[in-house]
Amino acid sequence: MFHQIPPHVKERMQNLEEIDSRDRLDGTPREQRLRQIPPETGKFLALILAGAPAGKVIEIGTSAGYSALWLSLTCRQLGRKMVTIELLPEKAQLARETFRSAGVEDIVELVVGDALQLLKNYDEIAFCFLDIEHELFMDCYELVTPRLVKGGLLVADNAISHRAILQPLLDRAQNDPQIDAVIIPVGKGELVCRKL
Repeated sequence: MFHQIPPHVKERMQNLEEIDSRDRLDGTPREQRLRQIPPETGKFLALILAGAPAGKVIEIGTSAGYSALWLSLTCRQLGRKMVTIELLPEKAQLARETFRSAGVEDIVELVVGDALQLLKNYDEIAFCFLDIEHELFMDCYELVTPRLVKGGLLVADNAISHRAILQPLLDRAQNDPQIDAVIIPVGKGELVCRKL
């Protein structure tokens, strides 16, 4: 899958990586930065999505669409579609440009709005990637996990880099009797939860 990334997808990924790197160095305000995952996390997400059961594929926190591009590689390979949710209109516009230029509009559906309201519309979730403001992770966990199919996966970013703020979520997931959870030291740390 990674050796056969279509050139237009690879080009957009590289463009977003450059923007993200520049944003982190030039003083771009935090809320305007892309704040996207590193490439190794994208590969990890694409790999574990390949083993997810049948059901919906959802991303919470689109930003400019970088992680959705990685997920779209697996979705295309498996003949699946995905939904990605973004709150900020300016980032949603960047994501639309990403999906158009990468040619994945047939795979990725962008929904603009508040994930805490929108998640109530999705059941039978097979895979969910969570990468929004950290104070919302717990609320999203509580909304997503009951909607996961058996064997469904929830992956939350920043489990190591922001461990202090995410500790209540990490404790909740690792003590939830309906979930198997582990923290994987990839990128900034990924909390991987599997519905029993």
